[in-house]
Parts: sequence; C-alpha cells; structure tokens
Amino acid sequence: MSNIRIDKIEDGVEQAKRLAEEEEGIGRKPQGWQKYLIPTIAIAWSLFQLSLPKWLLIDSTYIRAIHLAFALALVYLNYPLLKKPVFGVKYFSRHRRIPILDMLLAAFAAYCALYLVINYDELVVRYGSPSVMDTVVGLALVGVLLEAARRTIGPALPIIATGFIIYAFAGPYMPDLIAFKGTSMNRFVGQMTMSTEGIYGIPLDVSATIVFLFVLFGAMLDKAGAGHYFIQLSLSLLGRFKGGPAKAAIMGSGLTGLVSGSSIANIVTTGTFTIPMMKRVGYPSTKAAAIEVAASTDGQLAPPIMGAAAFIIAEYVNVPYIEVVKAAAIPAFASYAALFYISHIEASKLGIRGMSKSELPLFFKTLMSGVHYLIPLAMLLYELIVVRHSPELAAFNAIMVMFVIMLLQEPVIAYRNKQPMLPALGKSIINILEALASGGRNMVAVALATAAAGIIVGVVALGLGNLISEIIDVLSMGNVVLMLVITAIASLIIGMGLPTTATYIVMASLTAPAIVNVGAMQGFIVPLMAAHLFCFYFGILADDTPPVGLAAYAAAAIAKSPPISTGLQGFMYDIRTAILPFMFIFNTDLILHNVYSWTQGILIFVMTCLGNFAFASATQGWFIARNKVWEIPLFLCVTFILMRPDQIASWIGLAQDQRYWTYLIGVGLFIAIYLMQRPRIPKTEQDTVTA
Repeated sequence: MSNIRIDKIEDGVEQAKRLAEEEEGIGRKPQGWQKYLIPTIAIAWSLFQLSLPKWLLIDSTYIRAIHLAFALALVYLNYPLLKKPVFGVKYFSRHRRIPILDMLLAAFAAYCALYLVINYDELVVRYGSPSVMDTVVGLALVGVLLEAARRTIGPALPIIATGFIIYAFAGPYMPDLIAFKGTSMNRFVGQMTMSTEGIYGIPLDVSATIVFLFVLFGAMLDKAGAGHYFIQLSLSLLGRFKGGPAKAAIMGSGLTGLVSGSSIANIVTTGTFTIPMMKRVGYPSTKAAAIEVAASTDGQLAPPIMGAAAFIIAEYVNVPYIEVVKAAAIPAFASYAALFYISHIEASKLGIRGMSKSELPLFFKTLMSGVHYLIPLAMLLYELIVVRHSPELAAFNAIMVMFVIMLLQEPVIAYRNKQPMLPALGKSIINILEALASGGRNMVAVALATAAAGIIVGVVALGLGNLISEIIDVLSMGNVVLMLVITAIASLIIGMGLPTTATYIVMASLTAPAIVNVGAMQGFIVPLMAAHLFCFYFGILADDTPPVGLAAYAAAAIAKSPPISTGLQGFMYDIRTAILPFMFIFNTDLILHNVYSWTQGILIFVMTCLGNFAFASATQGWFIARNKVWEIPLFLCVTFILMRPDQIASWIGLAQDQRYWTYLIGVGLFIAIYLMQRPRIPKTEQDTVTA
C-alpha cells in the first residue's frame, strides 16, 4: 500500500512539474542538434540583458525591440501551433522536433520586431504616414505577437486585444454610450508599431530593462538550490509549532516569492515537501493544497519584487521604485500574517500538533548549510533599500554575486567530500548555463504579456480613456463602492485567463485612472498609487479563482485533491486579502500615504494585522473556539474599527489627527470576544502547548 501511495504522490508531483514547465516556457523537447537551439537563444538573450546595466549603451526603443524579437523567436521554436494532433495530422503539434515552418515563423517574427531597429531613422521621419511596407510589417507584427501570446499564455489575452483592435476601427458605429471617433489604419499602425505608445510601450520597457534581471536572479537561486534551502530553514524554525508544516509552507513560499513571480513555480518548489508533511500531521488533502496555493499566490504580493508588477507600477505612477515597496509593505505582510493565523485556526479545529523535534532539521545546521544563498538576497535588498541604486543595477550586482556563488558551490562541495575538483567546476559552469537558459525561457510569458497588453494600452491611448471613465461612472451610478466592486469583479474575471502582470496592465490602463477620476467627481480623493495597487491585488487573487486557477491544479496534483475544491478552499483563505484593497482605498494610512514616522507605521501595521485576524476568524468560523453566529458581526466590527479608524473617529466626533485613539475600541472588543470564548476552548486544546 505504501508503494502505491508513493507512486501516486510522484505522479502528482510530475503533473505539477509539467504545469510549471509550461508556465516556465518549456514547450518542446526536441532531439538531436535542435535540442541546443532553444537553450542557445535563451542564453544569448540572458547575456544581452546582462550587458545592458553596465556595458552596452543603446537607445531604449532598440532594447525593447530586441527584447521582443528574442521572445517571439523562442515562442515559435518552443511552442507548437497545436497541443494535440488534429484529424491525425501531427506536423503542427510536434514536441520532439521543430518543424521548418516554425523555424521560418520564428525568423519572420523576429524580423517584424526588429523592423523598428533596422529602419529607425526612416520611420521617425514618416511617423503618421507609414509606407505600404511599414503597414504590412506592422500588421504582421500584431498578428505574430497575438499568435505567440496564444501559444504561450492561452487565448484570453489575444481575444481581448483583438476585441480592442476591432473596437478601435468600429468605434463610430457603436451605440452612443460606448461610441468614440475611431481611428485610421495609418494612425493605428503608427501608434502600435512605430511609437512607444503601443506594443513598444512602458510595460515592454520595464520587462526589457528591469524584470528580466530579477527573473534571471530568481532562476539562478532556484538552480543553485535555494528553494529547497528556504523550505528546510522554515521547517527547522516552525515545524514544532501547531500546524508546523503549514506555517513552514507559508514562510517558505514567502521567501521564494521574494524572487519569483510564479505561483506555480512556488508550489512545485515548496509544495512537494510541505503538502505531504501537512497531510501526515492531519491536514485534509484539500486544505493542505489550499494553504500552499494561498501562500504561493501571495508570494507575488511580497516586496521588494512583487512578481514583475512593482516596477511597472513605479513607471505608471511615476514615482521612485522604493515608494511602491513602501506602499505595498503593510498590506502584503498583514496578508501573510493573517495566513499564518488561518493555518493556526485550521490546526486548532482539527486538533493538529506540531512535528516532533526528531523529524525536523536542526536550525543552526540548516541555517549554515545554505547561508551563502542569503548573501545575494542581502546584497539585493541593500542595493535597493540602503544605497538606492536603480532596480536594474541592484539586480545586476546581485546576479554577479550569484555567479560567483554558483561557480564555487560545486567545487567547495567536492573539496569537502575529497572528490575531483575539475568535474565539479564543469558542473558549476553547466548549472550557470542552465540558469541562463531558464531565465530566458521564464521571461517569454512576461515579455509577450507586456507586449500584447501594450496593444490594449495603445488603443486606450487613442482616445478611450475619458470614455471608459464615463462608462464606469454610469455603471456605478456615481457610487464609489459599487465602482470598486465592478473593478474587482472585472479583474477577477479577466485575470482567470491571464498572467498576473498582463491582468494588472490591462486593468490599470482601463480602470485605475477611472477610479481616480470618478472618485474625484464624487468629491473623494483616491491616490493614484492606491488605485494601481487595487488593480494589482485583484489580478493576483484571480490566480486561484475557480474554475481556472492553475495554481490550484498544480497543488491539487501533488495533494491528490479535487482541483475545484482546492481552488474554492484557497479562495476562502484569500478572502482575508480581498478586503485589504477596499480598505486602503478609503484609508490610505494602510499604504503609508503621507506617513513618514516609523512608530506610526508600526502601529498601523500591528492594528491592520489584528483587523485581518478578526476578519479571518469571522470567515473561518473559529477564534479560540468555534464561533457562535452572533459573534461573527462582532469580529467584523473589530475588523472595521482597526482598519478604518478615520471613519470611526468622524462618527464619534474626534479630529482626524486623533483617529488612532479609536484603535482602543477595536482592541477592547477583540479582548472581550476572547474572554467570551475562553470557557468554550476544547479540552484537548487546553492540554496542548500552542505556538
């Protein structure tokens, strides 16, 4: 029986790894000489990107075009036209060979992307009046880009982009509410493919100059073995506490999420260890998988990287990158603290204890075994936060440190084990090359998502911005809360089929300015940062929104649980994150807007965590004992008081600079609920030493 169970777990892990490979950019696995083609191009792309922060000085438009050319070439070489044969024809779905047609398409797509570079001087002169050749190549670029996006990230983004393209030309013929002046072919081609207002816009620029380096840094850490180290370190710290494996999964996913923008990669890295452990100590399969889903999804919230979106937000809002980190810090860490709390609640419900000391790795030994992984992370944080170098320079310097570590890691291990040094050095070099290739493949989806989303951004820039604000104002009937609900639902629906970065770009282009404008119409000031973070948060939550959430499918494969049930349970855990965007829109203290005192910031953080704990207790049906129905409104009151002290202060007649005194009301009510529930603590709970 145990062998059968192990086989099932291994099958689940393999299935999860296949999902991760698809997201990472491993589509084909060709044989013969072709197997070197894709890695070679990916390595060349990584080396090109590494040359930019220090040595290679070229125009930013050239960088964007070359970046897109690499991504398009890799897609057509790496992803077949069809996943499965149709009518018995296998030519378009080959996974072991790259057909000649796809090689030609790869070359043509790269040429279309590079057309701007090759003819830059001429195109600048005739911008607005493209030649026939400009128009043909421009339309071809739109076509190959949308097809590449379909092959890589599915049909949702190409369909949405195509809808916007049609709308750009059909605008004058639409009903009055959504009609706009439309555009001509010359203006469309100029906007999309001859300027930096469309495909070659800000999102692609951030992808090309900043995001690539952070993705490469994450790929190098992963290849060096940091993911396994983080989870072992988390287990050594938290494994003995109640529900220890769940808490270790949350911490491990948070650490991995610092440098990874992928929920599925997080799950495969940490979940293969933590999900079986959670099941072994008593968590049901669905809840074990759901905790991993929630933890891995929220990894994208964690500063300093936040997937790829932190850098795009900085460009859109036109603020220094460190301001985005500052704004995102309290919501992100409060969300993680609440997830720790939920894992504790679940352990209390199920009577789960921690793991025994003998089952866990020793903390100090584990810490020292991988302390070298912390050096490049510390370097990155030092460069970003203390020295305040540009993100690309900070990432470059951290990568250089990582290069040295990877080069020395295997020879040091060989020396300790008294093994030959030369083969170990060769293995280190191979690991570095594989990390460079992995970094290139990982970036394909991000590059194409940002480029394809640029089409939508370009159409909006043609004159749709004010119209969208008017439409949202009409739909929400001037109600700010209803407007936010509409935006949140739209983000969840659109985000089900899109990568997080693309969801954010689309929603930020469509609704972030509208939130600010419509709010201003109603006399309610919404900081632009708050509006962008609102779109970003709900784009992330779409990652585990059933029925599409791929993160839930990956975790369910490992846990052998139903994917839909896993997604629903994960979504229930993530509800505690969903309230935060609504709160920081109305209470901008949560994003530290105009907050400059450390003590004030710490107070806001602690109270936000307590408010989130109260909300988690309300939604999970448990505090220190099972909730009574009438206690749920009390928990919600605590949540509102601790997250909206400004509103409570206005209701009881306090000045805004005295609003923090209302925290005492919320904390007092929380203590009162504790005292009410204390007599109902289960006897087994009283006998257990808890964390």
